[in-house]
Amino acid sequence: MEKGMISKVGQIGVPVKDINRALDFYQEQLGLTLLFNTDRMAFFECDGLRLMLTLSEKEEIAHSSSVIYFQVNDIRETYERLAGQEVSFIDEPHVVAKMGDRETWMVFFKDTEDHTLALMSEVYV
Repeated sequence: MEKGMISKVGQIGVPVKDINRALDFYQEQLGLTLLFNTDRMAFFECDGLRLMLTLSEKEEIAHSSSVIYFQVNDIRETYERLAGQEVSFIDEPHVVAKMGDRETWMVFFKDTEDHTLALMSEVYV
């Protein structure tokens, strides 16, 4: 690989309006491992990818966000467990693509800051 070329995603930043509320959601409800936090930021480990929650410094980016797709082994079991913890799902697990002997399943939900997030799973059929 050429020097200076991007090789992988190292961190995803998610702007939040209430750091304590968001910290609780990502740690307690989603079960992500908290690496460390300050009064303005929280960093989580997600299998080699770092997720950074941060209070926005500028109002114009205070609610912009990309969809983060969390890979799970059993999407139905994870969906039922999180729904039982009052995670607000937008839809139910469903197939979005069929590729030979496997299917890609997704389900979308909202965090406490109104970001759209998703669970995804590769299911062999």
